[in-house]
Amino acid sequence: MKKILGIGLILFLITMIVGCSDKSSGSEASGKEKLSLKVSVTTSEQDTWAKAVEKWNEDLQEKTDGRIELKLYANESLSNGNSPKGVEAVQNGSTDISIHSMIIYNVLDKKFATPTLPWLLPTYEEADAAMNGEGGEELKELIRTKGIEPLAYGEGGFRQITNSKHAITSPEDLKGLKIRTPATEMMVDTYKEFGGDPTVMNFSEVFTSLQQGVIDGQENPLNIIYNSKLNEVQDYITVWNYMYDPLIFGMNKKLFDGLDEETRKIIQETGQDAAKYQIELNRKQNEEILSELEELGMEVTTLTPEQIAVFQELAQPVIDKYEGIVGKDLLDKFRQ
Repeated sequence: MKKILGIGLILFLITMIVGCSDKSSGSEASGKEKLSLKVSVTTSEQDTWAKAVEKWNEDLQEKTDGRIELKLYANESLSNGNSPKGVEAVQNGSTDISIHSMIIYNVLDKKFATPTLPWLLPTYEEADAAMNGEGGEELKELIRTKGIEPLAYGEGGFRQITNSKHAITSPEDLKGLKIRTPATEMMVDTYKEFGGDPTVMNFSEVFTSLQQGVIDGQENPLNIIYNSKLNEVQDYITVWNYMYDPLIFGMNKKLFDGLDEETRKIIQETGQDAAKYQIELNRKQNEEILSELEELGMEVTTLTPEQIAVFQELAQPVIDKYEGIVGKDLLDKFRQ
C-alpha cells in the first residue's frame, strides 16, 4: 500500500513540474497576457492614419513575438461615424486606442483648439516646433486629465476648402456657401467671420450630403479629400493652409497605466515610430495629391500671401476670443 502511495506521489510531482514548465513558455513566461487592442480611426483604410496602424501593429508583433496585436476599425465604425463619440469611447475604455484629430478633442476642452486657430501655425516647420515644444507638452498633460494617454502626435496636415459652386479667392466668394465643419465652435466662428454658412456634420455624412446638394462644400486635409473621393462631388479646391490639424495617438489611460512598465514602453515607442511614419507619409503624399486632383477634373486655386492676408484680418476676432478662453500663456506657446 505504501509502495502504491509512493508511486502516486511521484506521478503527482512529475505532473506539477510539467505543468509549471508549460506555463513558463510562450507569451505567459513572465505572467504577461496576450493583448488584442481595438484601434479606431476616422478615415478609410487607404489613408495615412490606417497605414500608421498597420506599421504599428507589425512593429508590436515583432517586438513582442505576437503577444500584442492591433485590430484596426476604419471609418469611425466603432462609433457609427460619430467622431466625438469615438473620443468618448477611448475615455470610457470601450475602444482601446484611437487616432483622432485634435479638432475633435475640442468636445472635451476648448483649449484643444489652440494649435488649430486660423494661420497660427502656417508652415510645417512652425507646426513641428510648437507640437514638440512646451505647447505640445502642456496639451499632453491636459489629455491625460481626460482619461487618455497621449502616446504621440501625428498629422492630419493643413486643411483646404472645396466646393461645387465656384473658385474661392476672397471672402465674398464664401458668402452664402453652406460649408460643412466638424462639431467645433472655433471652426463655426471662423466661417461666420468669413461670411460663409457653417454646417456642423459628421464626416461619414459628408459625401452623400455634397452629392445631394445639402451642403455646398467642406474643408479637410488633402489626403482625406483625395482618399474620400470628394473630387467626384466637388469641382473647386482652394489651397490656403488656413488650419494645421494635429492628430492624437491616444490610448485609454486606465488600460495603459495598468500594464507593466516594459509593455507600456514598447507600446509608447512603437506608437511614436508609427506617428513619425504617418507624418512622413502624409507630407510625401501631399506633394502628389494636388496634381492628381487636377487630373481628376478639380480646379485648383492657390491663394497668394496678399489674398490670405484678407482672410487673416477677418479671422483675428476668433483668435482674440480664444485667447480669452484658452489663456494668453498657452496661446503664446504656439505663436511663432
